[in-house]
Amino acid sequence: MTEQNRIGKYRHYQREQWTSGMELPLFPLQTVLFPGMMLPLHIFEPRYREMINRCLDEKLPFGVVLIAEGKEVGQAAVPHAIGTAARITRVDRKPDGRMDIVAVGTKRFRIDELNYDHAYLSAQVSHYPVLNGDTGLASEQAQRVRPKVIQYVDLMTKATGVQLPLDQLPEDPTTLAFLIAIALQVNPKEKQRMLNQAGIPEILDLGNYLLGRELQLLRYMIESQDMLKSLTSGPTGYLFAN
Repeated sequence: MTEQNRIGKYRHYQREQWTSGMELPLFPLQTVLFPGMMLPLHIFEPRYREMINRCLDEKLPFGVVLIAEGKEVGQAAVPHAIGTAARITRVDRKPDGRMDIVAVGTKRFRIDELNYDHAYLSAQVSHYPVLNGDTGLASEQAQRVRPKVIQYVDLMTKATGVQLPLDQLPEDPTTLAFLIAIALQVNPKEKQRMLNQAGIPEILDLGNYLLGRELQLLRYMIESQDMLKSLTSGPTGYLFAN
């Protein structure tokens, strides 16, 4: 299943019950999770084994939050305020208690208060809804950014030599916005900026800017590679063709 097909399923998880002010176990990571995004995780620390077992037993989601300060392993890290709830879809248990799981992003949330009552971090959270996905502005932004997405995939394929699957771009602005957020190869802080945006027009606008910047970098990288290849193609392999 392609990333596009996976993200197309996120609306199903958007319908799951959400209680305002609910307690959510948190998994601070160096990764930003978006609604519809698949997330494979290897669970080995005792505190996270406890957390995942609780989520499985009680059929609870857990929250994925980008680390603002600290590390994934060891003492509890300080997370960013906006994260995404994750629903576990697959579990592979190991004989020694470790687990390989696959989770999918569902709804965004905002941390209201951190809790330290468990071995793992948890928080009282509120739903942080995705706004204005069905507006005319969202549709306009989607049409403006679509050509850049196609160019980005083409240039990434040329730069890496890996054929990236892209059957067709989704028509729905919300699905397109999160597809761009997932696919962009930018640092986690910039992905967090996208997750923080209030609505789909804002996510698409920021995605359009980041795509434009990354396209310029990719073109420069490809041109530099081609130039270097031409300069080292002489019979002796030195810098200049001889």
